[in-house]
Amino acid sequence: MTPKIIKTEEEWRQELNPQEFHVLREAGTERPFTGEFWNNHDEGVYACRACGAELFTSQEKFDSHCGWPSFFAPLAGETVRYIEDTTMGMKRVEVRCAACDSHLGHVFEGEGYPTPTDQRYCINSVSLTLRPGPVAK
Repeated sequence: MTPKIIKTEEEWRQELNPQEFHVLREAGTERPFTGEFWNNHDEGVYACRACGAELFTSQEKFDSHCGWPSFFAPLAGETVRYIEDTTMGMKRVEVRCAACDSHLGHVFEGEGYPTPTDQRYCINSVSLTLRPGPVAK
């Protein structure tokens, strides 16, 4: 069970820079091909920038060429939660950190990527930090 982190929006605003706050707390999106991790191939664990919860590993990261970091699965099922998102005139599935409820990005299925899950977790770089190092297999 993921421990819940509860803070007021004002507390988050004090801890995060304006871009981080916009993406993580207001469900914004960074511009494609501009984030720190979209083309990063370093080994390690990707954690939530807001609370530090471990979310994804470099072993599940793949090049989708969409302009944002892409993963085919989270580190563990309970590390993220899903919300139906009908904004922007389409039906999507929003991905949030299960610990602090910060917006991470969206997950898409059935796009034909050669991954084990046929899913693409399209995650904003600004939502993540990378803890470099070997990942246990």
